[in-house]
Amino acid sequence: MHRISVAGTALATAVLATLVAGCKEQGVAGAGHSRARPEARQSAGAPAHAAPSPRPHRTWHKPSYKPRRTHRPVPPRRAAPPAPAAVIAFGTSGERVRELQARLRRLGLFDRNPTGYFGTVTRSSVQAYQRAHGLAATGSVDSRTWNSLRTATKRPTRDELYPPTANPLAKPDPRCMTGRVLCISKTSRTLAWMINGKVVSAMDVRFGSQYTPTREGLFQVDFKSRDHVSTIYHTPMPYAMFFSGGQAVHYSADFAARGYSGASHGCVNVRDKGRIAALFDQVRTGDKVVVYK
Repeated sequence: MHRISVAGTALATAVLATLVAGCKEQGVAGAGHSRARPEARQSAGAPAHAAPSPRPHRTWHKPSYKPRRTHRPVPPRRAAPPAPAAVIAFGTSGERVRELQARLRRLGLFDRNPTGYFGTVTRSSVQAYQRAHGLAATGSVDSRTWNSLRTATKRPTRDELYPPTANPLAKPDPRCMTGRVLCISKTSRTLAWMINGKVVSAMDVRFGSQYTPTREGLFQVDFKSRDHVSTIYHTPMPYAMFFSGGQAVHYSADFAARGYSGASHGCVNVRDKGRIAALFDQVRTGDKVVVYK
């Protein structure tokens, strides 16, 4: 009885072992027909509860685009104010130009007698005035420049507006300061009729060429000839006043027509016929003649 029990127990044990082994084999074989769970892929030597793998480190990269900048709106440029209108413009002529030149001459900025024409010399004088008075040196006479100049100077006289000579009279030679003298300057190309140092009248003159120069020095009027004609050149010499041999002061129609582009044969030519006619009546034989530079 006891042996049967032992044998039965052994038999039961063997059957149980067989059943357990068959389950393990079935589990391995079933892996080829069914998807294994993730836990089954782990190595047999891995611990049952392995630590999770660390998350990869993220590196920050500067964005390749530039952030948009906000700009303040730029106000539109203001247009420059228009230049003041010219009261006296370059290239014009007239009485106002003559007054402008006379006023500038009073200030020592215009070294000629008024001509009535606004040219480059007048423009340079205007610029000099503008710079000296803190004005824009444009060379154009606008209302501001004109009002400033009129305030700084007195109204010109008629003699200042209409001087008898194109160039200002030169400083008189000391020999001209006494007596009755025809004071003739080669520098300013002017003749001044002076009595005891005072200018009575003046006029433009021209002289001989380099081949027939007008002699310089102190002379006197030897004789006068109202309607003289040259015995050498056979040309008219009205209102002639001889002072050195054949050289004389006289009217020249050529000088009146051609100006300084011509020259005399040694005489002192006058181009204003009215002025020399009046002078001829005042000058006496024996009056002094001074020709100087």
